[in-house]
Amino acid sequence: MSVTVAVIEGEDASPEAVRPVVDLLDGLDLGIAWVHSSATADLDAADCCLFGATSGPSARALFHLRWGRETYANVRPVRYLRGARSPLAAPQGIDFVIVRENLEDVYVMAEGALADLPTPTPTSLTYRRPIGELGPGRWAMKVITEAGSERVLRRSFELAQQRGGRLCVSAKHNMLPSTDGLFVEIARSMAPSYSDVALEVLIVDDLAHRLVREPHRFDVIALPNLYGDILSDLAAGLVGGLGVAPSGCYGDDYAYFEPAHGTAPDIAGTGTINPTATLLSACMMLAHLGFDAAAASVVEAVEHVYATAPSALTPDQGGSGTAASFCAAVANARHRS
Repeated sequence: MSVTVAVIEGEDASPEAVRPVVDLLDGLDLGIAWVHSSATADLDAADCCLFGATSGPSARALFHLRWGRETYANVRPVRYLRGARSPLAAPQGIDFVIVRENLEDVYVMAEGALADLPTPTPTSLTYRRPIGELGPGRWAMKVITEAGSERVLRRSFELAQQRGGRLCVSAKHNMLPSTDGLFVEIARSMAPSYSDVALEVLIVDDLAHRLVREPHRFDVIALPNLYGDILSDLAAGLVGGLGVAPSGCYGDDYAYFEPAHGTAPDIAGTGTINPTATLLSACMMLAHLGFDAAAASVVEAVEHVYATAPSALTPDQGGSGTAASFCAAVANARHRS
């Protein structure tokens, strides 16, 4: 099986994580052809993309991969690796997935000045007068569509079927019944078609509370874009931070995979960025491409290094390793298994 993967290393410290990960995967001899390009044509021609983290020039490619290719489901696994630095007393066994709608909500990026809204402006239900009368200020549009909600919730139900059979759908539907309420209504309307999945609906602030107090209870969580963005970072903090937080962004005919963290400009050039999130994202990519056994073997090797070789971990996890030496330790653990 021969596939083509576009690689975008990103900026600042990001390439220092991406390069050893690509080297490790290349050593698996899976027949992957790596194309180091951010050109739209090369991205579209590839089977998928491995993306680093961007704070600059790579953002244009990211916009194409996300909105241009409509990769609407941002899947973010949250799983504790024994040996990782968690702030919790008992993080063992935390294993859930957040599915974040990736294109809509306030991320349609439609904003402006209140004074520029056409009159008459909509009436605020709380102020009980037109919002144009509130004085100088700004507005932002929140967009939840039926089609956008249906497709990401369908993927969430299907993922729940593959896992523990439990799906939590959450939004601020008590305060935003028209928009967030639509997301919840669609989930409830779809539930009878997935009789093997137990559906739970929580108000998003209740979910935030429960994620911290009882993270072990969750399996799959589906969220609109903004809440998914925020709470997936919170969830990463439960199991060791963004350095161990992978993600995959899936559409109907394309996917790309990226760590959830940023470009870490403060440690650029030191080689100490944690490549775990990039490596686990790459394992998600391997599974997406059909290399399930290879993906599982690398994940198992990562788990082994975290559990048995604390000094091989990067400084954020209490070790003294570099991105390159950590990936070498993972490769060695895989060969020994």
